[in-house]
Amino acid sequence: MSKLPKLERFRENVEAKYKIYNSIFMTLPFDSIHKTGALLPLFNETCKKGFENGDDPTTIVNSFFEKYQGRRDEKSKINLLFRFIQYIERQVVLFDAIEDAAYPIINNLDGIGSIRNLKESANSMNNLNQLKKYLNEFKVRIVLTAHPTQFYPGSVLGIITDLTEAIKLNDLQGISNLLAQLGKTPFIKSEKPTPYDEAINLIWYLENVFYDSFGKIYDYIIQNIFEGETLQNDIINIGFWPGGDRDGNPFVTPEITLKVAKKLKETIIKNYYRDVRSLKRKLTFVDIDHRIIALEQKLYNEVVGNNNTSIKLDYLVSELTEMREVIIKDHQALYVKEINSLINKTHLFGFHFASLDIRQDSRAHHKVFTSIVDKGITIFPENYHALSEKEQVKLLSEIKGYIDVSIFKDETVIKTLNTIKAIKKIQNDNGEKAANRYIISNNQSALNVMQLFAMLKLIAFNDELTVDIGPLFETITDLENAPAVMEELYTNPTYKQHLAKRGYKQTIMLGFSDGTKDGGYLMANWAIYKAKERLTEISRKHKITAIFFDGRGGPPARGGGKTHQFYASLGPTIEDKEVQLTIQGQTISSNFGTLESSQYNLEQLISSGITNKLNETNTNMLTENTIIMDKLASISYKAYVNFKNHPKFLPYLERISTLK
Repeated sequence: MSKLPKLERFRENVEAKYKIYNSIFMTLPFDSIHKTGALLPLFNETCKKGFENGDDPTTIVNSFFEKYQGRRDEKSKINLLFRFIQYIERQVVLFDAIEDAAYPIINNLDGIGSIRNLKESANSMNNLNQLKKYLNEFKVRIVLTAHPTQFYPGSVLGIITDLTEAIKLNDLQGISNLLAQLGKTPFIKSEKPTPYDEAINLIWYLENVFYDSFGKIYDYIIQNIFEGETLQNDIINIGFWPGGDRDGNPFVTPEITLKVAKKLKETIIKNYYRDVRSLKRKLTFVDIDHRIIALEQKLYNEVVGNNNTSIKLDYLVSELTEMREVIIKDHQALYVKEINSLINKTHLFGFHFASLDIRQDSRAHHKVFTSIVDKGITIFPENYHALSEKEQVKLLSEIKGYIDVSIFKDETVIKTLNTIKAIKKIQNDNGEKAANRYIISNNQSALNVMQLFAMLKLIAFNDELTVDIGPLFETITDLENAPAVMEELYTNPTYKQHLAKRGYKQTIMLGFSDGTKDGGYLMANWAIYKAKERLTEISRKHKITAIFFDGRGGPPARGGGKTHQFYASLGPTIEDKEVQLTIQGQTISSNFGTLESSQYNLEQLISSGITNKLNETNTNMLTENTIIMDKLASISYKAYVNFKNHPKFLPYLERISTLK
């Protein structure tokens, strides 16, 4: 990597190249508007001057047309403005592709925060065994969530990938062809994407980026830190919300949930098939060649769907393991590294690829549960609604039986209960990790958790509940009440027994976005920090490991920002055995959109969770600093609430923003 400062490397490898390649746009065929590229700089200059003069947007636009395009009618003017948008969209794609191509030059992939740097630091302090210990128990999970307006369609993603490669090779003809293709390719669809479409958009990243970046990181850890030892901990894994998040998208149905899970399985098997096909060209040895050919055929049959007896994960892993042993014994360990890499991927991705989370609002659950009770099923006492909340929780802890979904007519009830049945089916088809967590949005009480707990058992999991229930606390009030809610659950014998079967771990989700909307940026972040401290204390008291799942979005207002710095800053009073966070929309493409950026940011997350432990730099926040933060948060909260309650606030939004 160049020794130039990062800013200079950016200017040299991104800005300079952009100016050169951007000139190609001047010749692109934008639907007969050939002057778009020439007119856009003039429009930009008019906007800048108009803004400096304090002109309103209408005046600025009209002045542009009067000065440069006076003969256009209204329809033609609007068409040109749309062409400007199309042109700029494609300029952004070009800039992104150039930036992606230069990523390993601009960023030091082996620098501070990388796994290599982590290992070297541990070695220098004679602390390698301690690093191994942490890696044996530490996990990072990024959970992909869909914001469809922030995604390029699959066709455009493919062009960006090819364009990035052409830029790396300085292939001017290839770049020109791809930019011309980009000019002819629509960025938006005429129809609103379905939840399944959203899932397909995200699966593109799983198939083309995360499969390789996760594999490379895990391979490095096994080979260079554990020196080939078997590691039970997967360290990094992926969560997935499209197709399971009913709170985020009311159009998600049980059928879509099943369809997405099926697609995830098909995609990971397709990736395994590609790797096995590549291995077949290398493993041409006696006693091995026929086995790899047979394995390839089984995976192919699974991919094309013409196999009556589907391949099992255990069979795939055992075949690869046995072939590896033969190669080590009889063939001088030729290509054993490649086989190990594929075995590692099966450990990371199984037959599920990503863990599908189910999410629904507690209020929606309450309505469904009330409908179930009102049905007059003998499982529930007639006076159920008259019971106190504590009595209801006790009853739901002890309830047993089975509820037949077919007796209900209400569509919402049927969808909710069939979603629970879908979880069971997905676990049977793809493995337990495929769908083993249910998030309750707007969770306010222990009863919210126990209602779902009871429904899960009565509908599909009577014998053994293999689903983790994760309450999501979002508002400032809910964050303050969260420790009391969790203590009530921890002291419930039935729920504690459930946690024992789940490894004494409890997922607790904390929402930055709604917390920010409720209390303002500073108050929300401080409230979450304090909630984590109190939840850690309560959980440790009851010998439970709290797994904090952070609902962090893309922009800072939704909890975004320097994520690895955020996790590296947490002290010993906050449980940090696992780092879990949502990755939304544009953050997926910007931070994890290429192999290099994905690997870099994943390693930063792993490093952020371990560095402080390794260096023993974690200290509690000083009492005086806590007092200052309390005061600042209180002042901030008061100012924010007063601002929201101002009588002109909503009218202002209605007039200025896109609220209506």
